[in-house]
Amino acid sequence: QVQLVESGGGLVQAGGSLRLSCAASGRTFSSHDMGWFRQAPGKEREFVATIRWRGDTYYADSVKGRFTISRDNAKNTLYLQMNSLKPEDTAVYSCAVRATAYSGGIYTTVTGYHYWGQGTQVTVSS
Repeated sequence: QVQLVESGGGLVQAGGSLRLSCAASGRTFSSHDMGWFRQAPGKEREFVATIRWRGDTYYADSVKGRFTISRDNAKNTLYLQMNSLKPEDTAVYSCAVRATAYSGGIYTTVTGYHYWGQGTQVTVSS
């Protein structure tokens, strides 16, 4: 049974930093694309960043230059380093993994991912 458990969320002032972690269990995901999404109150879930099985990364324009996605395959863990946080970054952040290994494309939509964590709240105060 696959489980993704996020941690590291919290309350931070604008300009501050947080590091989110997503620990995966039940299956090894070193050959799978992994991503972060977020959902603010009253809004649709949106793409934040993805890291492909080969290690290349892609970001939403809104977080480019401020967030860094990374993975530790030995620990089966995904990370999101968030710097220069803004109030508009406030949301529930969820990690996601594609069920298909060695994917050939870049997946930035909810439907591209099959396993999801429960999410962790990030609140940025002004």
